[in-house]
Amino acid sequence: MRTTVGIIGGGPAGLLLARLLHRAGIACVVLESRTRAHAEGRQRAGMLEQGTVDALRATGAADRLDAEGLVHHGIELRFDGERHRLDFPALTGGRTVTIYAQTEIVKDLVALQLADGPPLLFEAEALAVERPQSETPVVRFRHEGRERTLHCAWVAGCDGSHGVARNAFPDAADGRTYAHDYPYSWLGVTAEVPPSCDELIYARHARGFALHSMRSPHVSRLYLQVPRGTSLRDWPDERIWDELAARFAVDADWSLRRGPITARSVTRMRSVVHEPMRHGRLVLAGDAAHIVPPTGAKGLNLAVSDVRILARAFAELHDRGSTRLLDGYSDLCLRRVWQATRFSYDMTRMLHAQPDGDAFDHRMQLARLRRITASRHAAAELAANYTGLPLSP
Repeated sequence: MRTTVGIIGGGPAGLLLARLLHRAGIACVVLESRTRAHAEGRQRAGMLEQGTVDALRATGAADRLDAEGLVHHGIELRFDGERHRLDFPALTGGRTVTIYAQTEIVKDLVALQLADGPPLLFEAEALAVERPQSETPVVRFRHEGRERTLHCAWVAGCDGSHGVARNAFPDAADGRTYAHDYPYSWLGVTAEVPPSCDELIYARHARGFALHSMRSPHVSRLYLQVPRGTSLRDWPDERIWDELAARFAVDADWSLRRGPITARSVTRMRSVVHEPMRHGRLVLAGDAAHIVPPTGAKGLNLAVSDVRILARAFAELHDRGSTRLLDGYSDLCLRRVWQATRFSYDMTRMLHAQPDGDAFDHRMQLARLRRITASRHAAAELAANYTGLPLSP
């Protein structure tokens, strides 16, 4: 097979890049190692910045998002039994965020791709990226029981931190992976019960962090900070609901709705940034290049900003023969990546009980929270990062 851009990975990053390239008249092929059902069922983030919503609209993939997405105008911070709401439009000049599950984004993009788009191959396992520094890189992959090759002008690795694209980068002095592991995890549950709130609740409690989110007006998504290495066997439904109720408790008339838990998982908390994001004619986007803890809801949105910049760079090459944007792709993306990594780190450290912390750490967390809830300038800084920093020119 031959194409201009070979895309490894059929998640939101790879699928959105394919749609953007298709609309720009650039040939591409998407290789996804899993089945369509698996790709459409992977549970991930569901908070979309305005830039992400705009990108999906630009590709014609936002009809259901506009009809079913939940627009949120703020978040609520809870600590010391108090409730504090941050009004995003008032703090950012009108910006909002939208709740729409990643599973639904993938379904929308897959449907468009299969109906009107370049080839999308499921169960096509990428085995290696060869000759990435040449003008004709090759992706070896296995599909329908036999090994095949995809000859490209460029390869876009959108296949996550353990994919073959990231592994094709050399261990050279000019490249480095920066990583930080957090000493706790998130226990996430999906419950068939209407949310107990209109907007997301971020709760800081001495027993650990809790987050109340939602997937729809009828489905809640909730998270608990748990020790790293926690087993789901140790958390029966009743214990989960009791712990959530304790951490969300406030000195006001509010109660947590309970219902059947339909899915649960434990998520490792870590920050990872790989520099650079380009090696020859191989470029990385999304989790293949960086991972952030979910506290700041930046993972999916960073992936979208990567592919928006990358699609623009490929369009400039296609239309004008210029590699200017491609040559600057890594530096341009990493500026935004590091700001999102910093924000996610700050939110995580401010809201989570530290296993090795002491009374000083506890007071410092409260001081940060009180600064945000008492100062418009501090609240505006959080709101600006949460709703999404502008895409670099």
